[in-house]
Amino acid sequence: MTKIGFIGLGNMGGPMAANLAKVGHDVTATDLSISAIDRAVDAGCQRGETVEATVSDADVVVTMLPAGKHVRSVYTDDYGVIANAKDGALFIDSSTIDVDSARAVIAAAMDKGFAMVDAPVSGGVAAASAGTLTFMTGGDADAFARAKPILEAMGKNIFHAGDAGNGQVAKIANNMLLGTTMIATCEAFNLAEKLGLDAQTFFDISSTASGQSWSMTTYCPAPGPVPAAPSNKDYQPGFAVAMMLKDMRLAQEAAHGAKAATPLGAQAEALYALMESAGKDDLDFSGVMKLIRGDL
Repeated sequence: MTKIGFIGLGNMGGPMAANLAKVGHDVTATDLSISAIDRAVDAGCQRGETVEATVSDADVVVTMLPAGKHVRSVYTDDYGVIANAKDGALFIDSSTIDVDSARAVIAAAMDKGFAMVDAPVSGGVAAASAGTLTFMTGGDADAFARAKPILEAMGKNIFHAGDAGNGQVAKIANNMLLGTTMIATCEAFNLAEKLGLDAQTFFDISSTASGQSWSMTTYCPAPGPVPAAPSNKDYQPGFAVAMMLKDMRLAQEAAHGAKAATPLGAQAEALYALMESAGKDDLDFSGVMKLIRGDL
């Protein structure tokens, strides 16, 4: 049994903390939302009244926060993790944030003698609840080795992406690919429909041909072919447009900094931004089909 402090109990963090408690870890959990803490307690966690109280006796600290500014604050402010954690603690940040923030916080932690990895996730709320997330982990080999047993309680696929921040690199590159592929898949289904080919027939053909992708076979944006897809639930998320747009913006920010050409990624970001402007960023990201079809 490991003593774990968990900070950030939103749609992803709440189920992750619950899974750690389920396998027998001693989890103290906190969040700005009292109701989120209450749910964590109901799931077997101990109540953490403050960040300091949550981390002061923890062997491992796990965070799942909205953005880089929150991660920087929670770790580096006087009330935060680095100032109040016990010697030798391991830090795992599973937030999806900008690469620079991830590397800066890990450097600050290491400067004070702590081990830390960035470990953003893929799989969404369903995988968080099921404990089948994919973790993309950046940090030195020793820190990754320490983090892996903790991550395995929350996920199915645990990857070491290399140095600090590389977990974020893998996450934003993957999600840029996913977001762009989804738009292309929507365009293909729309074109087929406009030319008289129904969605099921096109799916049956393309899903076994060279156009096959995860966006088609697992998360088909056209209603009908994949019953479990959000397209058959009026595009209720799932993974909301707002979250995809956040990741697309992180990818473009990183691309500009690295002088990497991502023209399709930039266009994809612009299309998801149109959905935001239309007030439809609460739809699943596959709901970009509505934009492609002119249904917004």
